[in-house]
Amino acid sequence: MGWPKNAECAIERDFQSWFNVTATGKTHSKDKILSRVLYWLETQERIGDDSSRFSQILVRPGLGYALTENLSIWVGYAWIYTGIPNTSNPFEEDRIWQQLLWIKSNRYLTFTSRTRTEQRFLENNPKTAYRFRELIKISVPIKQYTKFSFVASDELFLHKNNFVGKNSRGFDQNRFFIGFGYKINPITTTEIGYMNQYIRRFGVPDFLSNIVSINFFINF
Repeated sequence: MGWPKNAECAIERDFQSWFNVTATGKTHSKDKILSRVLYWLETQERIGDDSSRFSQILVRPGLGYALTENLSIWVGYAWIYTGIPNTSNPFEEDRIWQQLLWIKSNRYLTFTSRTRTEQRFLENNPKTAYRFRELIKISVPIKQYTKFSFVASDELFLHKNNFVGKNSRGFDQNRFFIGFGYKINPITTTEIGYMNQYIRRFGVPDFLSNIVSINFFINF
């Protein structure tokens, strides 16, 4: 994909460490309707400023409903604290989110498409920010080592309105991840690798992070 026009301007760079634990599961109810209800609980801790201080904390619960074996819809809430160096003025954020999640597996790979919309309520900003996100991810098992997999993903973020000034609509950021997955047990998988994050900012240089990304996914 192409970078925004101002990507050639001065860029602030950082090395960060991100930690993510996401637990999802079913109700395991015998009721036909309730058995399709899903839950999501996610927490992230992001350490920035050359991995020397907490720069962002995120808590994201949600509820979903399985439309088919592979397709589900979700709605939830998120609370986020963002600090230095991601911003010079730390702030909190409340967020409502909705998503459509499609996961399809075969003997060769697992493909994930996650389409998410967000309504962001930023501290000290009277305007609601509307954002669109699209994640594409593939996981390819390694034949010789059945518990290991090769993982790659890309997520594009787009602002849907001008919530800061008159030119904040459009490209927000992009996150590219490449790494390896390991199935710890039947319900837990870890994915560890490198992430590149590019953020478009306003009035200050854009932000580029090189990230060590450590993730744990638990599916009950």
